[in-house]
Amino acid sequence: MTITKVQSPDQISAVANLAREIWTEHYAPIIGLAQVDYMLATFQSEQAIAGQIAGGYTYYLVTHDGQYVGYLALVENADGTTLMISKIYVTKAGRGGGFGRKLLDFAEDVCRERQIPALWLTVNKNNTGSVAWYTRMGFKNAGAIVQDIGAGFVMDDYRMEKTISSHAPGV
Repeated sequence: MTITKVQSPDQISAVANLAREIWTEHYAPIIGLAQVDYMLATFQSEQAIAGQIAGGYTYYLVTHDGQYVGYLALVENADGTTLMISKIYVTKAGRGGGFGRKLLDFAEDVCRERQIPALWLTVNKNNTGSVAWYTRMGFKNAGAIVQDIGAGFVMDDYRMEKTISSHAPGV
């Protein structure tokens, strides 16, 4: 598995393509295809991703056996006290292969390198498998967040938080 920082237009296009594949398959049953299509166009189009990168987000592509299997997006808050996992996604074929765990470990390492004490993300309340996975990975549910994202849609999420020790596990 290789994790590569997204910098080129081709890499941005690859992220947008992965987003369409993963979100359509995974989220349509949870939030409906209309909201998935809106969110992809608004937040995960090539233009939206490029804009996020220009605004301080860092995207990474995950490759395994020559194929893209997932992606990660991180953004540090302004005062450097938390790092948000904005996106962490693995293709259906890649799930169960340890890629999500390795991406999470990577994000935790970024926290340690930058001396950021906490990692957080939001996850849809009805995405029960992911909520359970984050809990197993040491995240705590910090409460509900409902965000209006436009066009009559809301994100109905939990905020999940994890304190990051200054040393890698086992060190």
